[in-house]
Amino acid sequence: MRTLLVVLCAIGLAWGTTLPASADGAQDGADVQVAQTLGARELTVVIRRVEPVPGPVHVEVVTHAGTPAGELALRLSQDGAVVSEAKVVLGATPGFHGATLRVSGPGPWELAVDDGVRVATIPFVVPARVMSPWQNAAYGGFVAAGVLLLVSLLVAVRGHGRAALVPAGGVVAALAVAVTAALLSASIPPPAPPGRDLDPTVDNVTDPYAATPPSTTDYSRPPVNLVATRDGDLRLTMTDGSTGRPVDDLLVHDNALVHLGVVSPSGRLWHLHPVRVGPGDYRVALDTPETGRYAVAAEIARRGGGRQLLRTTIALDATGTSAPATESVELVRKIAEAGSPSTITARFGTPDLQPWLGMVGHMIVTGPVTGEVADAPVWGHVHSMAPPTPGRPDRPDESVAAFGPDVPFTYTFPLPGRYLVWVQAERGYSVRTVPAVVDVPAAEGATR
Repeated sequence: MRTLLVVLCAIGLAWGTTLPASADGAQDGADVQVAQTLGARELTVVIRRVEPVPGPVHVEVVTHAGTPAGELALRLSQDGAVVSEAKVVLGATPGFHGATLRVSGPGPWELAVDDGVRVATIPFVVPARVMSPWQNAAYGGFVAAGVLLLVSLLVAVRGHGRAALVPAGGVVAALAVAVTAALLSASIPPPAPPGRDLDPTVDNVTDPYAATPPSTTDYSRPPVNLVATRDGDLRLTMTDGSTGRPVDDLLVHDNALVHLGVVSPSGRLWHLHPVRVGPGDYRVALDTPETGRYAVAAEIARRGGGRQLLRTTIALDATGTSAPATESVELVRKIAEAGSPSTITARFGTPDLQPWLGMVGHMIVTGPVTGEVADAPVWGHVHSMAPPTPGRPDRPDESVAAFGPDVPFTYTFPLPGRYLVWVQAERGYSVRTVPAVVDVPAAEGATR
């Protein structure tokens, strides 16, 4: 009996060292926030984390100042089949507008946002809660040890002391398997997550350990070719630099599939987020007030690889008179020589800034400008990060208005010369753009 008590204590201690079940193999199930420039509307589509599955999916559409009122149709589909639909009525007041849809299970899904003229499609992954084989072995071993322990106690109570040693030996063996599996569970890396490193399917999301392991651990993919054309909207065609096929594996990064910067010949900036209308096909409405060559820079992230900056130029005719609004905000500049970090701090006056694209502020840089802006060799996109919130894994959404008043940026201008700089932050659901010109001196002793 004393031996059995010792084994019982060992089971309790070992059970306390096991790891809880975790959602391996897919994404972590956090909220998905995706900025979308849908026609004349600058929106943020928030897909709230999905738990349990099957179950409801709460989608919120955030509108910004100047967004027209109207109605959007939302459709959730998997493998091309529409599973759930809902409508969102957008009022004249900017803010959050919600709807509830349903998913039938984990795997890759697609949310369509339809304004009646354009349809934006947003791919995302609904994760599954999956335990590794090692965790299954650990829990199975502890269950077997518990059952065998009860058998040993019953046999011993009935006076068959020697016979109790047989199930007691099984307890020790099951416990050894469970403890070994628990230790391995913490040390063996999980398989590559479908949706982030691998193309997701229902099978590899629901059971990533059963999927055939890839023959390589290098998941990077070739660079993307970008072609910009005008077809009513500005059209971005993205193809794989190796195969020439349409690129359809972009990931949401910094709350968008594509961060697009467009600069006019006179130095006006548009910071837009084109909508996906098909594989490798992204569109955005752009009303150009000037005729000339425009600089185009698209920031993307491909599945299995890092971020890429795609740059091109396009000659456009004037199609209207509207231009991005700007405002005057004090900028405190500490500009160092080229090759050394400089700091620029925007002072917005009051601590009521909202996070935009998950950040407190953005700074876009292009230069040195010696002729046409489209020929400037340097493009930079700098962030002023939101401080982490304890207990919240997600980035704050635009319902939080408590940042600022100062928004600092650090950037190293690589070449001397004159740069165009734009600082952006959001207040009252309106993105404020502050333009500036920065002269960067050459490093001492450097030659241009």
